[in-house]
Amino acid sequence: MKGAVLFLLKLWRLLVSPLYPPSCRYYPTCSHYAYLAVEKYGPFKGLLKAFWRVLRCHPFAKGGVDYP
Repeated sequence: MKGAVLFLLKLWRLLVSPLYPPSCRYYPTCSHYAYLAVEKYGPFKGLLKAFWRVLRCHPFAKGGVDYP
């Protein structure tokens, strides 16, 4: 399961992310954060952490360095 999720995240980063201009307020980007979180915590907790990260990314967020 973990491998499948990581594969899908890699596909997203290779195929979809280049279509949008870079606008992430955090480092690493949200898609890279999701990949690192799934790699570190597994698919369930990693995707929950990634979802929480996406919710925190908005125009009024301070941003900055945020590793999982």
